[in-house]
Amino acid sequence: MTLNYAWAEPLPRTTARTRMACAAFGLFLLVSATTVTAQTLRERGEYVLRASGCVACHTDTENDGEYLAGGVEFNTPFGIFYSPNITAHPDHGIGNWDINDLISALTRGEGPGGVHYYPVLPYTAYSGMQPEDIRALFAYLQTVPASAQQNKPHKLPWYLRFRFINRIWKRLFFEPIESPTDLSDHVKRGAYLVNVLGHCGECHTPRNLFGALDNDQYLAGTRDGPDGDPVPNITPDADTGIGGWGRNSLRRYLKRGVDPNDDFAGGLMVDVIDEGLRYLSNDDLNAIVDYLKSIPPIINRVDDE
Repeated sequence: MTLNYAWAEPLPRTTARTRMACAAFGLFLLVSATTVTAQTLRERGEYVLRASGCVACHTDTENDGEYLAGGVEFNTPFGIFYSPNITAHPDHGIGNWDINDLISALTRGEGPGGVHYYPVLPYTAYSGMQPEDIRALFAYLQTVPASAQQNKPHKLPWYLRFRFINRIWKRLFFEPIESPTDLSDHVKRGAYLVNVLGHCGECHTPRNLFGALDNDQYLAGTRDGPDGDPVPNITPDADTGIGGWGRNSLRRYLKRGVDPNDDFAGGLMVDVIDEGLRYLSNDDLNAIVDYLKSIPPIINRVDDE
């Protein structure tokens, strides 16, 4: 019996044209994969931007300002601050920054050239940002159309105009945020969204005489919030906080700005929701809700009832 070994015969020798076609196809696959990866990174960066409240703080929508071109006014007990241009403009924005500049600004409050930022930039919260989120954010910011909008100078009392004050403040009050280790992954994600990206404590926590957060009253609300407006207690205390809110009601408020009494959010929270929270996934909104429901309740009545 004769066996057929035709399957074992050597393959025909490839021609130069075939090799070029294979190489071109391989290059196409590589470029396509790189493009998809870059696009995915930018999309994640935009999501981080929204989750971090950057649009509400860096876009002067009240005066039809350009996207992320700064100029939003913050009236604080320490003076009036204006958010900076964070578009890719090389002179008036952050177009000349590299990734290390952004990491330093967000996690240490220190900009190019060693300038120390005022803590109105919530680097105290962003200090806990995951490196991959900062890389994604940087990738997205590089795609934002450059705006030539010049930054407005802050209006501060004379003794706060010296930037070395910020270095002293850091030594006294700045402690980088660390990720909790005693939570489930789901609730830990909520903690990250609330305490780091969303920096909710910056508005919902009372401050001491020097503007540092009173962590004993963390998220318990304050009568002296941004622009002098009261900010509610968002701990799960049944009488003075959100302990009486159901999970669905809280999720609806975060997504649509409607509370359990069918009243609408007001003040700065409108922009926080419209420009940030409503873009979050249902999983992330649920994580925020479950984290807020898990923290210790604090009795602190902010309203006058």
